[in-house]
Amino acid sequence: MQPEFWHERWQRGEIGFHRDSVHPWLVSCWPRLDCAPGDTVFVPLCGKTRDIGFFLDQGCRVIANELSPLAIEQLFSELGLDPTVDELPDQQCWQAADLCVYVGDFFTLQSAQMPPIALTYDRAALVALPAAMRSRYAKHLLALTKRSPQLLITFEYPQEAMQGPPFAVGMDEVERLYA
Repeated sequence: MQPEFWHERWQRGEIGFHRDSVHPWLVSCWPRLDCAPGDTVFVPLCGKTRDIGFFLDQGCRVIANELSPLAIEQLFSELGLDPTVDELPDQQCWQAADLCVYVGDFFTLQSAQMPPIALTYDRAALVALPAAMRSRYAKHLLALTKRSPQLLITFEYPQEAMQGPPFAVGMDEVERLYA
């Protein structure tokens, strides 16, 4: 899957994966997650998810990553935040308050950029990637976050029923990727 695919989706507003509200599973799981105010949550391939606002409202710091600058412009606008933007060698770093978003290729993120991560929240990253990319993604994510606890949301359906993304990612694959 090439970056142009995602840039075109954002340009055309074809973002059916975006939810207009906080994901209900996040809200229902939150009391059982070991996250406290001041902890850092990592959100890979974040888009403009409303879930980031939820984490900020809980007093967490958020570090995120997204390929599309358009998505991040919209995210900061919708949160009412005026970011500073720093140019880094392989990406941009958008920051305001307790939110830092690295805009660029996920695979260029370095573990040195990451503070200790209390929780990784993957609502739509793994399922956005074709099978050939998922192993590389999982290995990089585990290295970046030093194997932090993860709330992962996937889809299970007969893959032939829909071309994807989102792609079906069953429990067997999750166990193989993260065991």
